Amino acid sequence: MVETGNIATDGVVDLKLDGAADCKPDSILESVGERFPYHVISAAKSNGDDVFVLHREGIVPVLTFLRDELGFTLPLDVTAVDLVAMASGKPVHFEAPLHPMLHTRSAPPIGVVEDHRFEVVYHVRRMADGALVRLKVPVREDDCVVPTATGVFKGFDWFEREVFDMFGVRFDGHPNLRRILNYPEFVGHPLRKDYPRRGHQPLIDMPRLEADPVPGLDDAGRVQ
Repeated sequence: MVETGNIATDGVVDLKLDGAADCKPDSILESVGERFPYHVISAAKSNGDDVFVLHREGIVPVLTFLRDELGFTLPLDVTAVDLVAMASGKPVHFEAPLHPMLHTRSAPPIGVVEDHRFEVVYHVRRMADGALVRLKVPVREDDCVVPTATGVFKGFDWFEREVFDMFGVRFDGHPNLRRILNYPEFVGHPLRKDYPRRGHQPLIDMPRLEADPVPGLDDAGRVQ
């Protein structure tokens, strides 16, 4: 990375970093939108960042274009959002629990999702000027697969494994797609909103709290 500077009339050095000199504020939205009109569902500015919603087939070519043509060489993270908790039709709790772990219902209140349930979210940054791009890929529950982006950024490897482990989204073509936070025998995906708050797992001895039933155990803590 090379710094170039021009001396202004007041003696202040105007520094520019290679890779950012030709980038106008809206050039990212325009460049990606014009290059990938069939992949981009929507594009907007959010708190100064460029945000794109993409069809899943577009995630690899758009990330490659951002890296090679627009200088976004720093992969920050990959995560996901389960939209079912924000969907309409959620049951209403008139009396809030004292603590989320002290709830008489094991399953959290969830709504009904009519279209896609998940969004896989990618963040990449351009070091030249600090610009950040957020890419969102809608994913249906009955077709919970997106292409892996590890061929573009190797640093996305463990992030994709975490999303698979915690949300159950599969990344097609990932070189080593297996759980990363939970053990292989773990059943379910803990960050899905319909996962029981006190979901009991066979390899973990979970304590019981008063008025907090654990699925699969009787009142004495024995397996039913």
